[in-house]
Amino acid sequence: MMYGTVAHMKLKPGMEEQVIQTMKSFEAQHVPGFITTYCYRMDTDAHDYYVAVVFASKETYWANAKSPEQDARYKQLRSLLTDDPEWHDGEIAYVARGAAVGNV
Repeated sequence: MMYGTVAHMKLKPGMEEQVIQTMKSFEAQHVPGFITTYCYRMDTDAHDYYVAVVFASKETYWANAKSPEQDARYKQLRSLLTDDPEWHDGEIAYVARGAAVGNV
């Protein structure tokens, strides 16, 4: 069963591009079990972001989360935020894909 997290983050002013580059860097690492990330910038506040990350399983999610490499990536991301992210981990109970799925 797929597993992942939804994180709420508040970016420091001017850090939007650096956050996106940090996420692209993670994608380029080809982390085992990683499937996708969705990053939302809220209409109500351009510094308010929600990120949904999907892994193939709980085991691959936690193997990544506990790795020294992920700790280094987290520290880099954290330096761009006003506070620690708020994490909500869990099993993905349902997925629906529309015909228009693709890169934004």
